[in-house]
Amino acid sequence: MSAPTPKAVAPEPMHGCVRCGAPIPISESMCERCNPLGLKAPAASQAHGIAIVGVAVAVVLLAVIARLAIADVGPFTGGVASFGPDPSGVRVSITVHNAGSSAGSTTCRVDDPSLGGIGPQTVYVQSPTVPAKGSVTFDVVVGTLGSSPAGLVADCGA
Repeated sequence: MSAPTPKAVAPEPMHGCVRCGAPIPISESMCERCNPLGLKAPAASQAHGIAIVGVAVAVVLLAVIARLAIADVGPFTGGVASFGPDPSGVRVSITVHNAGSSAGSTTCRVDDPSLGGIGPQTVYVQSPTVPAKGSVTFDVVVGTLGSSPAGLVADCGA
């Protein structure tokens, strides 16, 4: 009787060391040269926890910066000063007042109230910078409301 043939053992899968790229078993993260003391790698929960804390800190910082950027701007009030025909539609003069203590701009909605509701003909325009406690009048040409609407309104922020 002959001796049984030993079964071939599959080698452990390999991957590169995270620092130098040397081939090491998949169960390890760093080779002996990069980690001579055999210290354990940080747990996945530690690494992900640090990343989540970083994201949370970034979100808080962005919120503080955004708050400081818009502090004391507005409220804005506005309305249609006048309107008349224009070759491209209707030329509308809008007056916007900033009651806040910082300069800023707002978005104005121009609409014909006789059409009922906000529809596809409604136009949104950005006002120029309005100084603190001041007013600005600017013109915009609207092509979606026809050439001679009965009346127009402008709602410029709150």
